[in-house]
Amino acid sequence: MKAINSKVRAAMLVVMLVFIVGIGAETASARTVVGTCMTGTQFSTIQDAINNVTAGTIVFICPGTYPEQLHINRTLTLQGVAAGNSDAVIIVPPSGGLVANTTSLFDHSAIAAHVLADVQATVNMNNLIVDSNTTSNPNMIGGCAPELVGIFYRNTSGIVNHLVTRNQYLGASESDPLNGCQSGLGIFAQSGNGETSVVTVENSSVHDYQKNGITGNEAGTTLTVTGNQVVGQGSTNGAAENGIQIGFGAAGTVSGNTVIDDVWGPDTSSDPGNAAAGILLFDAASGVTVKLNAVGNTQFGIALATDTSGLGDGETVNNNKVIGTRIFDGIDICTNGNTIHANTVTNSTESAIHLDASCGLNPPVGGGNNNTVTNNIVSDATVGILKDTGVSGNTTTPNTFSTTATTDPAGKARSHILLQPIRP
Repeated sequence: MKAINSKVRAAMLVVMLVFIVGIGAETASARTVVGTCMTGTQFSTIQDAINNVTAGTIVFICPGTYPEQLHINRTLTLQGVAAGNSDAVIIVPPSGGLVANTTSLFDHSAIAAHVLADVQATVNMNNLIVDSNTTSNPNMIGGCAPELVGIFYRNTSGIVNHLVTRNQYLGASESDPLNGCQSGLGIFAQSGNGETSVVTVENSSVHDYQKNGITGNEAGTTLTVTGNQVVGQGSTNGAAENGIQIGFGAAGTVSGNTVIDDVWGPDTSSDPGNAAAGILLFDAASGVTVKLNAVGNTQFGIALATDTSGLGDGETVNNNKVIGTRIFDGIDICTNGNTIHANTVTNSTESAIHLDASCGLNPPVGGGNNNTVTNNIVSDATVGILKDTGVSGNTTTPNTFSTTATTDPAGKARSHILLQPIRP
């Protein structure tokens, strides 16, 4: 084969460069941009861009504060971008506040979603801040209804990556009387009417929520929560918070998260309700995995609970670190047939691991049976593994205990503290 001489090669390179530059120019001209930091088809509001793009578009959003309540009804990606010294895209309530814009797929109650993704398709969000209550832009919800949600995936799938949700609370401050309403979710995925929501929340910061940080509810929902920082209000007299919840038939995985500061302040060891939890599986689908999380300064660290016999069984909780549970247990197991393996539980006020027979008050539906509890490391606990009277079929060796008053008592009983899931 004849070699290509240097002049021909140079000419080919020029043609290729012209071709590539042409593609780049065409791409730039077709780009959808909110703001003026990039070339392309420019819009002044995020909602205007959403309304005018075709399915599959990436909407690039310039840094700035956007007073909007968004409704996404097609496949797209919202992508916050950096410009100059800023990459903060902050979505705050509009001047009139947040209003009811959808309903629950469970009971049809009104929901005010700050960002609503409502399409049986795929919606991805990257590098955004959703702030649902600021001094200059309050949400102005004046009662317990409609329920406030920061980001709501309603029969919609997608990936939430490098997002912040914050200040999903009612009233003028987190100490407002409305703080007792069962409202205020950071990120919520829900399915209904035979449809599905497959949602991943990763590498994100979720904090200052009134009720729950990240929640997936109902059969058809698969929620993967990985690598997030979830921080509650700390001790509050309002709603009993849960950092991460998978419940009511939803499936999923909770891995590699840090979850702290979920505490209902007025609670006592004898109070039969309102306890908060770092990670809560409540009537979840069988097969949910909770692994490699760090949970601290919560009333319950990790809780597997039910109010209906036969629901919420068969979960796996492994290689988590639970530190500093207040009043109650590090890991509470109020369902059956679970695997609790290789967790480290330190400084739990009551038991490190509780095989709990008392889920579902009036009457209890049972729980704490046929679990495998092995290779856990427990230190600084009142009780290592607490077995309620009547539980059976459990394997509880080997485990390692240190500085623990009682390691593995049998036949104990303790009044159950009712956990408080959210089910909009």
